[in-house]
Amino acid sequence: MPSNTALTDNDGHFRRKESQFRNAISKGGRHPPEKDRYVLYLNYGCPWAHRTNIVRSLKGLDHVIQLIVMGIDLGPDGWLFDGKYGSEAVDPLYGVKSTRELYQRADPTYTGKYTVPCLWDKKLETVVNNESSEIIRMFYREFDEFLPEDRRESSSPLLPQDLRHEIEAMNEWVYDTVNNGVYKCGFTTSQEAYDKHIYRLFDSLDRIEEHLGQPGHGPLLFGDHVTEADIRLAGQHTSMEGD
Repeated sequence: MPSNTALTDNDGHFRRKESQFRNAISKGGRHPPEKDRYVLYLNYGCPWAHRTNIVRSLKGLDHVIQLIVMGIDLGPDGWLFDGKYGSEAVDPLYGVKSTRELYQRADPTYTGKYTVPCLWDKKLETVVNNESSEIIRMFYREFDEFLPEDRRESSSPLLPQDLRHEIEAMNEWVYDTVNNGVYKCGFTTSQEAYDKHIYRLFDSLDRIEEHLGQPGHGPLLFGDHVTEADIRLAGQHTSMEGD
């Protein structure tokens, strides 16, 4: 795993870099929804990848989108295929051993981070998207034609339209202070930065507890039905393995 100093800025604060592959699966687009065309690369130690795996399972997309699991060891070449903890010993599609090789197969000039989750298009042999918040929304409805009625977004929405504004407002502060907040605490290299973010993290945990106690909330964040807010919060744990 890289040292903390490789992940923080000069002032000791951790600042996450933007994902670079931001294409979408959509009908009529470059990446149309098709069965067996796409692969979700992830590992079980990354919380950002974990949320995409949750949605894939909740939606019943196991027979539509292939899952390839990498190991949880992180090095200069990104995540590795090492056969540990139920992961693949080598990429079953191309025989590569790291996310770096996979990303450079998509774009030989790529110089960004070699992250998971990674949604891969087997037909075009490229990364569709590596931003977890966008991948899960593609999974909500873009593959509904391959699913039974009770698994479709129209019947069992993970992002109900009447709650969308409230969920997106919660997502914004939960991302900043909880999802990304644990990284800001764990990867900091200055006491000032740590103090700033650890108090914000615990203030947000108190805010979540208060929210759950309000009428109409609980046992889940917006009642008794799983929504995107629950997935984005519960899909995050305090692993500091990076992404």
